[in-house]
Amino acid sequence: MWFTVKAKYSKIDDNEKIKTFNHHFLFDALTYTEAESRAIEELGKYLSEGFQITGITKANYSEIFPSEHGDRWFKAKVSLVTLDEDKGLERRTSTYVLVQALDVKDAYEYLTEQFTDTVSDYSIPSIAESPIIDIFPFFEDVTEQKEAEFLDKYDPETEA
Repeated sequence: MWFTVKAKYSKIDDNEKIKTFNHHFLFDALTYTEAESRAIEELGKYLSEGFQITGITKANYSEIFPSEHGDRWFKAKVSLVTLDEDKGLERRTSTYVLVQALDVKDAYEYLTEQFTDTVSDYSIPSIAESPIIDIFPFFEDVTEQKEAEFLDKYDPETEA
């Protein structure tokens, strides 16, 4: 199960001014408590000056599509069409997925590539940029590379 965790923290920029950041992160966890615990553990490694968790909500993503060349996350609504053979009717089921891409066009192309091989009849009615900064799937080790990528991505001196 995925949980969106909102974290608020402040940093002093180069001009000696305090800047406050509110970021959304996605954590794989079984419960709200586990999501909070993982957020405290993971974010504490990178935000040494402290942070506050301001909200935790269940996320409604059925699947996550990470991509090495993408730098932002996009929420896409995917409608799958199935045939009810007993009634002879088409049935449309909508689901939400999260895809990592450079822009909306890239997200659409990447999803089309993923679904073309596995699903015969589908449509993508909407794609929008998500406020999620990064995802933390459940796994035992956090590699040094992941930590370095995080620091590069969330260093407030590099943010606009």
